[in-house]
Amino acid sequence: MGKIEGKPRGRMSAYAYFVQTCREEHKKKHPNENVVFAEFSKKCAERWKTMNDKEKNRFHVLAEKDKKRYDGEMLNYKPPKGEKGRKRKRTKDPNAPKRALSAFFWFCNDERPKVKETMNDATVGEVAKELGRRWNEHTEDMKSKFEALAAKDKARYEKEMKVYKAKKAKPVPVKVVPKKEESEDEDEEEEEEEEDEDEDDD
Repeated sequence: MGKIEGKPRGRMSAYAYFVQTCREEHKKKHPNENVVFAEFSKKCAERWKTMNDKEKNRFHVLAEKDKKRYDGEMLNYKPPKGEKGRKRKRTKDPNAPKRALSAFFWFCNDERPKVKETMNDATVGEVAKELGRRWNEHTEDMKSKFEALAAKDKARYEKEMKVYKAKKAKPVPVKVVPKKEESEDEDEEEEEEEEDEDEDDD
């Protein structure tokens, strides 16, 4: 999806600034080397973990500065009519089937408690990075368990979606109040009015 013209550039995190710096350093040292992104990201993540707060501070300062820039630009930004991003605001139907989870998500559900035990003070992002690292280290045999769960969940989702779509396609029956009931109500009202008039005459 292309960038929407005039929309402020998204803000960068401290870690994103750190990775950017690592790339620049790597380019200077190895200008002709093609970088394998997966391996490079892994090295960056390992290096970030070994850094202390003082070393990370300059990246946090850059991130905070960029956040202020982004917030300020977003205050003056008016999205054009028909902007695609607006579709995200649509309210989700609570009756819609729960989406199928991927093999990686099934793995995360299983592995997350173990990661949290070993990384007590880790942020959500750091836990996610560690889960990604562990997943990449898994062999195909180890992943097959989670892929089987994902396939089963996908079949469940597709089955539920068929039922859900079929229900949505059916016209909603409109409740018609029988005329007899209405006339009875009107008769009762007329009788009450007559009684009120008789009381007034007394």
